[in-house]
Amino acid sequence: MRILKRLLRYALYLALAGILFVAGAIGVAYWLLAPRLPSVAVLRDYHMQVPLRVLSSDGRLIASFGETRRIPVRIADVPARLKNAVLSAEDADFYSHPGVDWHGIARAGIHVVLSGGDKGPGGSTITQQVARNFFLSPEKLYSRKLTEMFIALRMENELTKDQILELYINKMFLGHRSYGLAAAAAYYYGKNLDQLTVAESAALASTFQLPSVVNPLNNGKRLIARRNWVLGQMLANRFITKAEYDEAIDEPNDAFPHEQQIEVDAPYLAEMVRQQVLEKLGNDALTEGYIVHTTVPSDGQAAANEALRNRLSAYDRRHGYRGPEGHEELSAQAGPEDYDRVLAGYTSVAGMIPGIVTETGAKEAKVYLSPKETVTLSLASMAWARPYVNEGRAGAAPTRADAVLKRGDVVRLFHAVKDDVNEDAATEEGKPAASEPAQLEWRLTQIPAVQAALVSLDPEDGAVRALVGGFSFTRSKFNRAVMAARQPGSSFKPYLYSAAFERGFTPASIVNDAPVAFPDPSRPDGMWTPANDDNKFSGPMRLREALVQSKNLVSVRLLDAMGLRFAREYMTRFGFTPDALPQNLSLALGTASVSPMSMARGYAVFANGGYLVTPYFISRIDDRDGNPVYVANPERACAECQERLLNPTPPGPPTQASTALIPARPATAGTAGGGTGDAVLPADAHANASEAPKLAPHVIDVRNDYLVTSLMQDVIKRGTGSAAKALGRDDLAGKTGSTNDHRDAWFVGFNGDISSAVWVGFDDFSSLGRGEFGAKAALPIWMDYMGAVLKDKPSHTLAMPPGIATVQVDPGSGLPSNGGMNEIMKVEDVDRLREQATQKQQEEQQEHAYDIF
Repeated sequence: MRILKRLLRYALYLALAGILFVAGAIGVAYWLLAPRLPSVAVLRDYHMQVPLRVLSSDGRLIASFGETRRIPVRIADVPARLKNAVLSAEDADFYSHPGVDWHGIARAGIHVVLSGGDKGPGGSTITQQVARNFFLSPEKLYSRKLTEMFIALRMENELTKDQILELYINKMFLGHRSYGLAAAAAYYYGKNLDQLTVAESAALASTFQLPSVVNPLNNGKRLIARRNWVLGQMLANRFITKAEYDEAIDEPNDAFPHEQQIEVDAPYLAEMVRQQVLEKLGNDALTEGYIVHTTVPSDGQAAANEALRNRLSAYDRRHGYRGPEGHEELSAQAGPEDYDRVLAGYTSVAGMIPGIVTETGAKEAKVYLSPKETVTLSLASMAWARPYVNEGRAGAAPTRADAVLKRGDVVRLFHAVKDDVNEDAATEEGKPAASEPAQLEWRLTQIPAVQAALVSLDPEDGAVRALVGGFSFTRSKFNRAVMAARQPGSSFKPYLYSAAFERGFTPASIVNDAPVAFPDPSRPDGMWTPANDDNKFSGPMRLREALVQSKNLVSVRLLDAMGLRFAREYMTRFGFTPDALPQNLSLALGTASVSPMSMARGYAVFANGGYLVTPYFISRIDDRDGNPVYVANPERACAECQERLLNPTPPGPPTQASTALIPARPATAGTAGGGTGDAVLPADAHANASEAPKLAPHVIDVRNDYLVTSLMQDVIKRGTGSAAKALGRDDLAGKTGSTNDHRDAWFVGFNGDISSAVWVGFDDFSSLGRGEFGAKAALPIWMDYMGAVLKDKPSHTLAMPPGIATVQVDPGSGLPSNGGMNEIMKVEDVDRLREQATQKQQEEQQEHAYDIF
């Protein structure tokens, strides 16, 4: 008995010595490591990496940029069942231990001894996991484990339990680029945290250990086993009732990927925003949770997308079927697995669904779209598919379905309104008549080879209201809206006419529409002989009629009469740089190099009364807490502002600051697409918008503006843009544009609310085909868009300003004459022309008197 007591005493001494040794070792280790331990105070204000979000002006999501998915939440917003599931799975004693689970560490130590050095489970608490994830590497080293424990103890001393748990549920990786519970719930289940069931809460809690291997999408059996164990722990800890446990155990795992829902299709705009935000805020902009509010409303952008895609598809169908997008030789035994393998390399583009032809016959063909859908195409649904020959010619209409489609062809289908046989005239693919419910059917289509761009601005301050840089961003990231440098053709003539009215010409001035030749050493015959589009001549005619009929020879004579140097300098008032304007008379025919953005900006000058505004598309940037870090304060036309009225400035060229736009990237179709081109963030990033507005430079006389606008209104009333009368508005003005060989088609137009430019063409400058003028290829896009955004809005046009007079003129001479036709012009021009008319009358009377004698 005495020996036993002695052994017990020795054992006690040995245990105490061991405890003292361990305590001493820990103390020495802490003394050595303490200087190198990080400060945990930084965790109080730690900012999680949160993606950059881009929103429309009405708050709908356009894009999210960032490598991670994360939605930070406060611990108070985490439902109790989810919090309890995490505690049950990872650290049931979290709220009672000091940050380190000594029992768990002891178990881990015993495991190391018994296993001969195998580190095994770590026994880490939630606090230790937070310490490791924020400050340490994931390597399993004893020194790292000790450091982790010391950091955890510090954290428990400086942070509350709720603060630590909040860091944990927001920081931890939970698979598939999802960090934190809120992001994981959104991705796996498409739910907010308060919408999760008990079973889903347990499933997410089960993901913390091996997120890349065991998560709701990977290794379903292991996930269910782990989830059920967590549910058992929740029941044991009395976090849930037996009934809740039984219900959760029986619930299947129905998780599937829920990508963040993009609500507004504006990828070209989103890329412009991304580049500009990086420029202003640096590389951290993609991870600091900034929220960018753009100037683009979701409904306007949707209207622009729909107009451009539908009308490009209509153009494409006019020119014939180019054949299948791909072809696969299918065996007689081929089935859905083979079809899916072929289609795996194709994705849906703008509602055009890829499919593979499985059967063909004289009257119909079958197309496999997915395991759930195989559709039958009738011959009528491919009636448009005449064989493509070139852009000017297509073959005969098909009489058999198997002449168009072959088994194994990969084709595109879209939903269209049933019995809508006039596809080219259809405004929208798949849009039902207003008075009847939609009856849709599948039809053959193809992705257009032609491209287009649309830009729409608010003339008041240059805010971008819609922007489309091409048919599909996924297929071509080149942003034609701001990066393309194309010839505008006749849509450039209003700037020339404005310059002419500044030089004393009037809408009634007579210019001869007749052949003309100019020396040109660069041509084989040494002469440049411009011509009208139709190669016809109308003789002397008033400038109003010349613009309405888009007479090229009148424009050339007009430019020659006023002087090339004056005209080029004057055109810079509309925001164009001198290097974009050719230094020869071809400028009169629209041979400048411009983008749709710059054209919309130039026409905005006509729309707002003569002021040059700078396009912009970011109205505000908020930090993750909703505090604004940038508020745009753009220059405004503000024609009725008190500052403008009290301190009027004569119109003149804009200052350098007003034209100093970020230069567009080289205009090559292969350039990746976000160049901001002609639109920039205003320089005053922190301007107080409540202060007096910044005034845009006054660049042309409002009377000059009124005259040019009047001519462009006539272009729509009775000229090349007359199709726009179908919109039923009296406030529209605009101009068509076409270039040599129909390489470019334009329509640019406006009212007092909006200025919009549309361009159509091929990236390689190929011809659009015979007859594809601006009025046919571009104007329909402009009409569809403007009709949608101006629907139910009152008429808004420039009021007649003081200094404009209506006078009767002789249509033959353009001079004032009693009994002539009405025309408008500046008052001083009326007085000058009356003097000329009087002088001419006197000369005629004098000549008549000489004839008598």
